[in-house]
Amino acid sequence: MVIHIDRTFFFDSVRQSLFKGALCAGQVEGMTAILDVFEERMPQADWRWLAYILATAFHETAFTMQPVRETLADSDAKAIELLDNAYAAGKLSWVKTVYWKPDETGKCWLGRGLVQLTHKRNYEAMSAITGIDLVAEPDRAMEMAAAVTILVEGMVVGSFTGHRLADHLNAEKDDWVNARRIVNGTDRAEKLAGYGRTFHAAMRPQEAPGTSS
Repeated sequence: MVIHIDRTFFFDSVRQSLFKGALCAGQVEGMTAILDVFEERMPQADWRWLAYILATAFHETAFTMQPVRETLADSDAKAIELLDNAYAAGKLSWVKTVYWKPDETGKCWLGRGLVQLTHKRNYEAMSAITGIDLVAEPDRAMEMAAAVTILVEGMVVGSFTGHRLADHLNAEKDDWVNARRIVNGTDRAEKLAGYGRTFHAAMRPQEAPGTSS
């Protein structure tokens, strides 16, 4: 039997615990899209996976729960300018390869989506998963349906770093901290772990019809 999450309880809970008492329409839309895709495609999966997926989107989108461009810029040109400036100032010390510059086709492979998808190879990999030619149209990674698929499927199968949700959250492990390795090494791992646990605490089964007192 598939058990669904009590959405009313979930939104009431995270509104207070993570969103400072108020949720905007975009935040509700984004979380609903993630919940819908996870419950539809992985109805028997561990809810800790869903909680960590939501935590990742919460962090990567600066709490908006909407697909965003890296740096939160409203255009590729502005994002490139901001990344160039940060890199020149030594603020991106972890960057080994400058990935945001336009290539010979004029396209750039900076971060986009609910999880920041970077580098052409990752756009190629996610084209197969989404069924959208993201190499031809990288901005389509900003579409909600594509962004949710990239986020959920990528974290489940280990598309980003080789680490999967099942490697860290399973019957033997409850490793919320190292789950960050699924996306981005150990960067802000403790913070993400806290977000994940908080999302998980907001999840309870929806009552079956006729069972309420």
